[in-house]
Amino acid sequence: KQLMDAKAINKFPIREYLAAQGIRPAKDRGYYGLYHSPLREDHTPSMKVDYDKNLWIDYGAGEGGTLIDLVMRMERCDAGEGMRRLERHINGMSVSFFIGKNPAPQRPPSIIIDRVRPLENPALLAYLTERGIDLNTARGHCSEVHYYVVDKSYFAVGFRNDAGGWELRNRYFKGCTSKALTTRRGDYPTCLVFEGFMDYLSFLTLKHNSTPPHNIVVLNSVTNLAKAVPFIASHEQVYAYLDNDEAGRKATSELKEACRNLSDQSIHYRPHNDLNDYLRNLRPVKEHRRSRVRKF
Repeated sequence: KQLMDAKAINKFPIREYLAAQGIRPAKDRGYYGLYHSPLREDHTPSMKVDYDKNLWIDYGAGEGGTLIDLVMRMERCDAGEGMRRLERHINGMSVSFFIGKNPAPQRPPSIIIDRVRPLENPALLAYLTERGIDLNTARGHCSEVHYYVVDKSYFAVGFRNDAGGWELRNRYFKGCTSKALTTRRGDYPTCLVFEGFMDYLSFLTLKHNSTPPHNIVVLNSVTNLAKAVPFIASHEQVYAYLDNDEAGRKATSELKEACRNLSDQSIHYRPHNDLNDYLRNLRPVKEHRRSRVRKF
């Protein structure tokens, strides 16, 4: 029997999966719920599940994503195993979902890169346009990556990290082949720090400049901050464009302690969660508001 694809599996409601584990929202707002995170000790409910988009975000851990992403974290398994368990669950078969009860055996990497090519797939370009990203900027910094997960082929926008791996994004998937940061290094006394590459592309789009005269650090996850601090702190001036959430504020605070001069740029895109949210909010009325866009 062929495995369901990730798109179909990720349509299964996250709240129903959590309810099957006996996990219910501490606060239910109708279109979203706030949960005590099952990924860590969480005294104040700080994991949000958006019922309409069927996505989750754990503000305390700085993580989020689809149902498959959540199962990978809760079950400590790779994407292929998570999809297999979810398919059995969705099909109503008896399956244990208890964390760590049966540790998954060592497996080859769940994402196998097939080929990398210039970014031109219409679906990926449409996805970037929805995110407000200038397509020429995206083509200059990203690639079109085709990959396999358990013998099924997929494609995504790929952003290279310093470990030679890829951050992968499309409408239905957010993942990576290796956890590492991405740096752009030149002979500059200034450094710009971004949480994810969509924020970096958003900055370049807003600036109408795909090669700003600064060194760049894209964390790709706030969990990579410790690895990035020595390089970031070596600069005379640092500009941080991190998220307006608990994890982003904590990371900015840690950077302030490590750096001689740090300017927190998140103030310029509040009340939006991140720079890409701010950009998307500008896009529908960009023509008559362009001259009024705040410079930062």
